[in-house]
Amino acid sequence: MKKLIAWFTENHVAANLLMFFVLVAGIVTAINSKVEIFPETVADKVTVTIQYPGASPSEVEEGIVKKVEDVVSGLDGIKEINAYASEGVAIIEIEAVEGWDLDKLFDDIKSEVNRITTLPENAERPVIKKFVFKAPVLNVAIYGNAPLHVLKDYAEKIKDDITRLPHVTQAEVFGVSDPEIAIEIPEENLRKYNLTLSQVASIVKQWSIDLGAGEIRERSGYILLRAKGKKYRASQYRDIVVLSRPDGTVVRLSDIALIRDTFEERDLGSRFNELPSAGILVYTG
Repeated sequence: MKKLIAWFTENHVAANLLMFFVLVAGIVTAINSKVEIFPETVADKVTVTIQYPGASPSEVEEGIVKKVEDVVSGLDGIKEINAYASEGVAIIEIEAVEGWDLDKLFDDIKSEVNRITTLPENAERPVIKKFVFKAPVLNVAIYGNAPLHVLKDYAEKIKDDITRLPHVTQAEVFGVSDPEIAIEIPEENLRKYNLTLSQVASIVKQWSIDLGAGEIRERSGYILLRAKGKKYRASQYRDIVVLSRPDGTVVRLSDIALIRDTFEERDLGSRFNELPSAGILVYTG
């Protein structure tokens, strides 16, 4: 070591060149390095979420949780299954054995769950995801003295533009309640047509559901059949027939009710510079 130091003291040019290369290497490394406060991590877990509107926790457990557990419990690579049944929703978490191919387990679970044909009629389509923890790299605020639906529409349009940018893998809107369709029926209209709220609610529910219709077996596998009838806009509910008369005339939902697009009433809101706002979280891969 002493000889090396003595050699550098006698050869100033070599010492300066070495220092220059070290500095350049450090700068290049710093530019190309990726620093994340919360780096993306993938837990060896798959979640199955199924909405069952109006169902009690016991109905969710009997009608959904047990059936999903039965079809996935026999799959290879599963370490543990945890299920949660609450009002109107079932969440089943399937943890993989350490080192197991999570993509293969995800495909196996998706195949088995989608083949279930005995779920309740009112249950919505299963949402199956791999659990990934990600931290946003950017928070965008759209704000102003405007109605909430206007801010959300702008946020959705901007979100679509952001997702088309290079290196952006995902963008999501937050800070605003989920959309909701409000159907308000005056009491005098119910009396006029001899109807009850429960009767109207049952008719509306029948005309706004997605139903599984079994499967067709092909040489290449199975084709799942599903009738999609769920409605997402107030205008789609107006022509629902709630009463048919012997003379052929019909009473539609719009004849007795005020139907409008609105938002869920929740303790959720976002403000920026003391004005209502909608936020966009931006993620990169």
